[in-house]
Amino acid sequence: MAAQTSLTARRGRKQTQIHCLRSSQNEGHRESNLSSLRVAQGRSEPSEGFDSFTAREEIQGFVVQEGACMKRLMNVVLCGVLVGAAVATVRAHDPRAYAKAAQASAATSAKPVPVPGISGQGKMRFRVLYTSERLPEEAKKVLVKAHGGFAVDRRPGKGETYFALPGAGILQISADLRTIRMLDTPEPMKTVNLHDTTIWYTREDSPYLVFPANDAGKVFTTTLDGKLVHTLDAPTAEDEFEQPEVHDYFLGRGNFAPTDVEELDGLYYITTGYSNLDFVLTVRILSFDPFQAVWNDLAFGGKGIAHGQFNAAHGMTVPPGKKRLDVSDRPNSRIERFSPYGHYRSTLKMPAGSLPCDINYLNEYAIVASLDGPDPSKGAPIYILENDQLVSTIMPKEDLGLQNFKHNHNAVLRKVGNKFYIVVQAWNPGDFAVLEQVAD
Repeated sequence: MAAQTSLTARRGRKQTQIHCLRSSQNEGHRESNLSSLRVAQGRSEPSEGFDSFTAREEIQGFVVQEGACMKRLMNVVLCGVLVGAAVATVRAHDPRAYAKAAQASAATSAKPVPVPGISGQGKMRFRVLYTSERLPEEAKKVLVKAHGGFAVDRRPGKGETYFALPGAGILQISADLRTIRMLDTPEPMKTVNLHDTTIWYTREDSPYLVFPANDAGKVFTTTLDGKLVHTLDAPTAEDEFEQPEVHDYFLGRGNFAPTDVEELDGLYYITTGYSNLDFVLTVRILSFDPFQAVWNDLAFGGKGIAHGQFNAAHGMTVPPGKKRLDVSDRPNSRIERFSPYGHYRSTLKMPAGSLPCDINYLNEYAIVASLDGPDPSKGAPIYILENDQLVSTIMPKEDLGLQNFKHNHNAVLRKVGNKFYIVVQAWNPGDFAVLEQVAD
């Protein structure tokens, strides 16, 4: 019986070795590139273009194929031994030990295991494309202070992404995500914190950028090349609001700390989540040449936990094609939705303790950057939703090795070609990264 078992094992090993040798010869031209592959470290190498990212996926596929061959060889030997002993323990392995021993192999068990350097679920899985090494030197020097957000020009043929860093100014990421450049920024905007970025368009399709300066109590409007066209100062006791509470607040010289701005039908909507007021205020745009705007009487929200109220209205977004305002009520871990008249409509609940900073949309998808997560030691998650349903959770710190991403402050979803990308910013300490979708 033992001799028959040994003969079976030898035949199995020989057949598997022949199969693996053929596979290795077919893929031999790729083997020299394996030394540069850094998937196991959770970081991808900087690239000059997207073609090299495709090549990296092919190399990773070779690792999977080669690993599968070795695994079949091991299984043949193991089965030969177990036939004589009649012990059925092939499937009784520790999933975590399996992941370490065969992390590059094709998963053959029914239970999926994490892949080092990749985070997320389903088709929305991501790895690091690049980090702050692509930033201009002036931006690198102040990156630790990052405390802002992104805006994407989603017009056909465009795709540039804009954001700002205190001490540096406005930055523009190219539509293909390959380059990042500084824009000439007026000095009053460089010395303050621009807490978020919004791009909007007039009826004639003229674009503008708007930045809330939470520490300066101002809202700046610029052209896409950074030219300052308007500065909005804090309300005064002379400005009239339909809510007496708002009027009394500024009559008593309460601070104005804008955290986000959106434009809809000729009005600026401004969240004030860093103040005791915590209302959404509005401003009416009167003209563009010259650019003129005045405080409007509409205001809604206020401190509280009831729907339609906030504990910190941190971010705000108008979903593309909709006349709706989605406000991130951060401490209450929810997105509160309003009509343009300030009427509460509905709530999008986020995971408890996630502290959502903002929500951004791309077609049927939405992305939410969270300040914290259920387990702070693992860093903060990035959530991706499809039609308001959570489909993927990305962990930049825990899964991708981005140690500064303890707190996410803002993220946007981009699509270049057939791939999705995430542009994300961390806070305290500040950091920056672009993540790339992992193709199936």
